[in-house]
Amino acid sequence: MKKAKTTNPELIELTRFLRKQGKENKANIWWDIAERLEKPKRRRLAVNISRLNRYTQKNELIAVPGKVLGAGNMDHPITVAAFAFSQKAKEKIVAAKGKCVSFLDLVKKNPKGSNIKIIG
Repeated sequence: MKKAKTTNPELIELTRFLRKQGKENKANIWWDIAERLEKPKRRRLAVNISRLNRYTQKNELIAVPGKVLGAGNMDHPITVAAFAFSQKAKEKIVAAKGKCVSFLDLVKKNPKGSNIKIIG
């Protein structure tokens, strides 16, 4: 049986970028996130706001190798990097004075990947 590969050009470019940054900066976190993003779509992570609220502290950097969904409430500000956000999730994170960023922005801001928590 033929192995299914992703055809999303944005996702392919992102995983290549993360692998390259992981190798250049000797940061295994980017390599790990790229591996998780390469999984088939049905096995990729979907994380609700309630889980982010439960497992994070104020002003933490969070990486979600998948999609952030809007179920639940956020009561403290965090910075979240994810492949995709639902509209409700973005609204709730911004309402709590948090930030929604892309992985490209997160890597440029923190190339070594220090103090980043992967939730999923």
